[in-house]
Amino acid sequence: MAAGLPRFGVMMSVSGSLSGGRVRRLNLHQVPLSALPPQTEVRAAAVDSILLGVACLVSYLLTTRALSLVYSVSPDDDALGGMWAVIATVFLFRDSYNKSLAAAVSRIAATLVSFALCLAYLAFLPFQPWGLAILVGLSVLVTALIGRPQDEITAGITTAVVMVVAKLSPHDAWRQPILRLADTAIGVAVGLLAAWLGLRAVRHPLIRPPGSP
Repeated sequence: MAAGLPRFGVMMSVSGSLSGGRVRRLNLHQVPLSALPPQTEVRAAAVDSILLGVACLVSYLLTTRALSLVYSVSPDDDALGGMWAVIATVFLFRDSYNKSLAAAVSRIAATLVSFALCLAYLAFLPFQPWGLAILVGLSVLVTALIGRPQDEITAGITTAVVMVVAKLSPHDAWRQPILRLADTAIGVAVGLLAAWLGLRAVRHPLIRPPGSP
């Protein structure tokens, strides 16, 4: 992953300032990635990319194999659930654990809004284009009214996906919001675990200024 892109494990406490001829520890929370030595930058990027790849694989397998054992509409729907879980995992790929945690709250909040609206609609009515339009608009409105305007786009996208999938799988379409909520929960849980591990994957090396012994 190129420098400057968000990733796990970039913001860490590491070392290295020079004062009075001695090397002291620096806080890398205050050091931009571009200021790090090239080897450290490459190592961080490599660890981040591996962690994200493994996390996406785990999310996909948990959803398509483990969750499908509990309930499965069809193999295609299982694959869609795996994709949705992977998207949730990638959504949490940030440059600090606190940001990943905030992204998890954002993702869950948006999904819950979409879940409530889509479940209420699909429990009584089949998919209709006008229903899709109304629910997307309501997703944005409700998200704003509960004080989370930053989640409006995510809620709208989630609702659109749930409704279109309900059209593709019209039998017991009301189950789709429940399944997508479960997919999201798996992806978020795996993403948070990967974020936590990412902060500890790159240890705290001692960074010495150029020319120091």
